[in-house]
Amino acid sequence: MILVTGATGNVGRRVVERLVAAGHGVRAVTRDPGRAKMPGVEVVAADLADPETLRPHLAGVDAVFLIWPFVEPAAAAQFAPRVATVLAAAGSPRVVYVSAATAEADPDSFWAVVERAVIAAGLPWTMLRPTGIATNTLGWAPAIRAEGVVRWPYGAAARSMVHEDDIAAVAVDALTSDRHDRRTYVLSGPRTVTQAEQVRLIGAAIGRDLRWQEVPAEAVRPMLAVAMGSPAFADAALAGWAAMAETPEQVTGDVAAVLGRPARTFADWAADHAADFA
Repeated sequence: MILVTGATGNVGRRVVERLVAAGHGVRAVTRDPGRAKMPGVEVVAADLADPETLRPHLAGVDAVFLIWPFVEPAAAAQFAPRVATVLAAAGSPRVVYVSAATAEADPDSFWAVVERAVIAAGLPWTMLRPTGIATNTLGWAPAIRAEGVVRWPYGAAARSMVHEDDIAAVAVDALTSDRHDRRTYVLSGPRTVTQAEQVRLIGAAIGRDLRWQEVPAEAVRPMLAVAMGSPAFADAALAGWAAMAETPEQVTGDVAAVLGRPARTFADWAADHAADFA
């Protein structure tokens, strides 16, 4: 039995689908089970901000897929140790946590705070640290559909965007095998692609000539702060893109090492998501 948090999200839903297809029992956690459409899956209500709500759903659970929903480090410091304690008391299931490639360089980030809480609780763990997750570019979809123009800063930022299904595939392998215990994987696509080039590749996938229009960072900061739920998180994202315009995001072979096949390209991802932009 695998407990999946963030089960209705971009990565979590893929994890659920892959586990079900492989014949594993899945208990999907969501704050609103009535809205989750997951045939063949046990959907339960819990909230990581109230860790005790997890306890009734941990009986017989062998592994936990953990997505952390709060971007503020203070919230992670408050709730993550309590979540880890509840998991440890329930028999210490294996935890596969989706962190971020920046966790090591930024020990004060919420990703790093949660990593430390899981390790401190003595739980078996695997840390997945994606670089840029390609689904983040879905934020451009309304502008692409309406105008065919993406107005955004740092078009030269070179990102090694990873397909969400590659993250899910690695996660499922880690959830169902002990060969990844106490391993950390930095998951990336096979090459870097600038943000402006990402727009071109989306255009190729949907058969349209799309245009990148460079704008100052301050032009998108207020919207980004609302979308990300934190002005500080938005500032960190902007600073990261500025840095990647000078130094490309790292590319690793960890997806291929775990799955035995190359990571999918951003062009592959755009083709898979063409309907979202058309």
